[in-house]
Amino acid sequence: MVFTKAALLTFGGAYAVLPYVNQGAVGHYHWITPAQMIDGLGLGETTPGPLIMVVAFVGFVGGYVKALFGPDQQFLAGAAAAALATWFTFLPSFVFILAGGPLVEATHGDLKFTAPLTAITAAVVGVILNLALFFAYHVLWPDGFAGKFDIASALIALGAAVALLRWKAKVIHVIAACAAVGLLVRLAI
Repeated sequence: MVFTKAALLTFGGAYAVLPYVNQGAVGHYHWITPAQMIDGLGLGETTPGPLIMVVAFVGFVGGYVKALFGPDQQFLAGAAAAALATWFTFLPSFVFILAGGPLVEATHGDLKFTAPLTAITAAVVGVILNLALFFAYHVLWPDGFAGKFDIASALIALGAAVALLRWKAKVIHVIAACAAVGLLVRLAI
């Protein structure tokens, strides 16, 4: 239900949907931990394909950890949960496209239909900012604000920002460099 609600009630792509998925999967149902959600988001950002496929990761990890089919069938439970999460995430989109496509084309350019979309776009920017703050909080304070500030992660993020914004480095090179530095820091600890 979380995945269908996310697909039905959020506009703006994966960055708008994922905070809602996080709220349901981590905060409400406790299918996965905040650290696992960060891992899924990081994996989704660094692999080819749409970011929304993080829902398959959330479904798999939730089904695997909860051992829905018993302790001997964890992989099967994870695979089934991933398939269901993906199905129920994309089902509303297909219905909207097939049923609503002709209506959208008929209203193209009509101000009473396009003005609300401008407001939705502004709201999506806020949702994306919320996701950025979620990332920052769980990466920089992995044990919460009461825990220790992760200075290594902060320095890696700052270095990535400088490389991307100041030196206009290629994103794939920055990702690879950050992964290598992160791995070295974790091995050194």
